[in-house]
This record gives sequence, C-alpha cells and structure tokens, in this order.
Amino acid sequence: MLYLKIQDLHKRKFKVAQIAKELKISRPTVYKYLEMTFEEAKAYTEQPLGRSKKLDRYKDWILAWLEEYPHLSAAQIHDWLLERYPDLTVGGSTLRSYVKEVREFYQIKKKVMVRQYEAIPEQPMGKQLQVDWGETKQKTTNRKEIKLYFIAFVLAHSRQKYTEWQTRPFTTRDAIRCHENAFQFYGGRTEEIVYDQDHLITVSENAGELLLTAEFQSYVNERKFIVHLCRRADPESKGMIENVVKYIKGNFADSRVFSDIEDWNHRSLQWLKRTGNHQVHQTTKKRPAEVFLVEKQHLKPVSSLLSYESTNNQSITRSVSKDNTIRYKSNRYSVPLGTYQTNAENLVLIEVTGKEPPTLVVRKDAESEIIAEHSISLEKGKLIQNRNHTRDRSKGVEEFKRRLISFFKDQTQALAFFNEISQRYPRYRRDQFAIIHQVVQKYPALIDTVLAKCMREKLYSANDFRDMAQHIHTLPHDSVKEIKSFYTHTAKHSQIKTSTRSLNAYTSILGGRP
Repeated sequence: MLYLKIQDLHKRKFKVAQIAKELKISRPTVYKYLEMTFEEAKAYTEQPLGRSKKLDRYKDWILAWLEEYPHLSAAQIHDWLLERYPDLTVGGSTLRSYVKEVREFYQIKKKVMVRQYEAIPEQPMGKQLQVDWGETKQKTTNRKEIKLYFIAFVLAHSRQKYTEWQTRPFTTRDAIRCHENAFQFYGGRTEEIVYDQDHLITVSENAGELLLTAEFQSYVNERKFIVHLCRRADPESKGMIENVVKYIKGNFADSRVFSDIEDWNHRSLQWLKRTGNHQVHQTTKKRPAEVFLVEKQHLKPVSSLLSYESTNNQSITRSVSKDNTIRYKSNRYSVPLGTYQTNAENLVLIEVTGKEPPTLVVRKDAESEIIAEHSISLEKGKLIQNRNHTRDRSKGVEEFKRRLISFFKDQTQALAFFNEISQRYPRYRRDQFAIIHQVVQKYPALIDTVLAKCMREKLYSANDFRDMAQHIHTLPHDSVKEIKSFYTHTAKHSQIKTSTRSLNAYTSILGGRP
C-alpha cells in the first residue's frame, strides 16, 4: 500500500518532499520506493523492515505498543524494552531509527498530546508584572560572535515592556539592580510579580515548600511585592512574558550587529520607544505606550534607595549552600547540619591557620566559637566532610517522631500534629521534623504554647511552627504568659460557679437605701 501511494502521488506531480510530508515518511524512503518495481517492492516487504536487524526480535512488542499508544516516544519504548529485557544493549539512536521505520512501514502516525487552554480575564491596572530571562548570539563589528544575556519585563495590563542587556550571565544582584531600573522606568511597581522557578530567585524546595534565595527574599521584604512562581517547566503559565522574550529576540536582536554593551542597551531603549511599546498589540488592539499612561497612575511608588544595600564588606565571608557546605579553592567543606537557615544571610567567616597542615577554620562571626575545622585539600572538586556534620541516620523517621513527641506535655495533641504533617508532606517528613527539633532545642519553654496555637489555627507545617515560636519569643513576658494561659489553661476552672446576690445587697454596699 505504501508503494502504491508513493507511485500515485508521484504520477500526480507531487515532489519528493511533498510526498514525504503527506505520508509522514522520510525522503530517503520515498526515493527508495520510487526506484523499485512493484515486484521488487513486494519482495522487499515480505521481509519487514528490510534486512535483518538486531531489534527485529522485539518488533512485535514495539508494534503492539505503538498501535495501542501512538503518542509513545522512542525513549519510552527503550525504557519499556529494558524493563522486560534487562540484558538488552542497544543505543538510543539505533532504537529511534528502528521505531521510525516501524511507524513509516505500518503508517502509525505519532499523536501529539494537546494541552487544553482557557482564556483568562485581563489583569487590572497595576496588578501584575511578568519577568523572564533570555539570551542571544550576535555578530560583532569585528565579525566575531558574542553571547548576550537579557532580562525582560512586561506589565500584564498595558503590555508596556522593558529590557536590559549584559555580556555575562545574570546574578541575583544583577536581577535586583534591573528590577530597580525597571521600577524607575515604569515610575512604580505592581502588587504582584510573576517569575519562572529560576535559580537566581528560588532555592527550590525546603521540606516541601518553595523558597526564595536569601538575597532575593531580603529584596522582596524591602519592596513588599507579592511573588508568584510558575510551575517548573511550564512556560504556558506565563505566556505573556514568553512572547515578549521571543519578540525581543526576533525583532530587536535578529541580525543586529553588536559594538559595545552601552550602545546596545541605548539602542534597545530606542527600539522599545519606537517599536516595542509603540506598535499596536495583537491581543489588546491598543498601543502599550498609550494604555500605560493610564496604568502608570495605578502603580505603587518606590523609594530610590534600598536600605539593605549598605551591607558590610563580605570579602572574608563565605556563603553556606543549602547542602550545608562552603566553597574554598575549588573544594567543598562541610559545616554542621542546620547551619544553613531559610530566609537568612547564611554567611560564615573563614580563616586559614598557619600550622601544618594548613587548617580551614569556620565561625559564625568573629567572636563566636569554631563551628567547623578541616585540613585543606590540595585537590580540586572534592567534598571534604566531617562525619559529625551529617544527618543522624541511626534512627528511623518514626523513632525521630516519637522522640520529638516526648518533649510535649500534651502528647496526644502532639501526635495528631505530627501525623497531620506526615500526611501533608510524606516525602519531607524528616525535613519537617528536623525544623521542629531545632525549635524544641531553641525555645523549649514555648513549644507547648506554639503547638496549641498551631492546632487551633490549623497550621500544620514545621515552618509555621518555627515562625510562630519566633513570634511569641519576641513578645513581652506578660504577653507570653497571657497566651499560655489562654491556650493551655482555658478549662482549668470550668467547674467553679459564681455566687449571685440580690439587688438590695449591691445597693447597701454602694451606700444607698434598700
């Protein structure tokens, strides 16, 4: 049938590329069948897929899977084969070619899984700003090639755009600087800013909850805007800024010659004024610059100076990574588990002693005790780890939970709290319990009050437990006693009944007449 279809289309003056596209086959396959007679094609098809191949013995499985699940990729089929035949040794490219031939021979078209979308209403003025990063390769005036990096902003209502370029990858500090420039460009900020889960602003997960980097969290706290993070690998959830990134690449950057970064950024701003924000938007059918004149009045004003910008010189400090290590001369050195804290600076001081062998000394600050000591390695790319710094794995999670419950007076309530955490964060139970254990060690006198309040407010998270303990700790002493009395002793005197007196008795006390 394939041979007859190819010959029929060829007689109808279809070109080889058109035949291949129509029948979903490769052009070499079209050439091969055009050169055959009907008898040669018949003989060829009597031995499926041509000459004998290594994967022929698995063809029935592959064909059955493709017929039942036409959307399967070659990589999925490879995995399924390895699941059934662990000793199978075949390269990925070989299997892709074989699956492609099977699809062509049996005319099994790969189905594309289409995601359904629904239109969303327009964002109100001043509500949302979307941000994303991109990169391009540009020809330079001396006929070389350079990679450029940019950050793009777009207001969700007016579609007013702003972009800034640099010749090196962005750091968190660069992102913050560009945010400030964007706020100055717009004349204010929005209530909410939408981001992808970029490493510049997020630390991924902590006990199942998404966290921002310490530096960016400080910035958010300073500027007080709401951060909305899209799901990972889901560009459609922020399609507006994705289109802006494509627009910048395809309209401004395409075929433009680079001379220096200052000139490039100047021309970029000119392009925004001339084209990017001037041309009529295809969705709104309005010019972004004209709509922005109205939206600008709804933006929240920002100060011109960030208070946390005047931080001390950090030349003798090191940042603690979320895996509780620091870097020194191309190696990683461990610090005690728990040194890294969320929403904190996570900076330590390091010192190299002159004794032999040289030793790396780590402190929280100049006056504090030593938290870690390591002999400096002369190698590179190594992890130097003190076993005392690692997690205690001698006891299971359940034992850890029982040990934590024993610290609370109301162990029944504690058990219910920990069971709820285990149900909500099954993959992060140990991490959640570790955070609570830190609170127990730091605020032992408050943990029963915190537990009662968390149960009352239905706050079933270790991070909420920690934040509540920190909040209560900052309250005046009398306020803490009042909270304890309210949450832990509300029913203590519930059996006491007050006596009642007649109205005449009160009149007599007040000096009147009955």
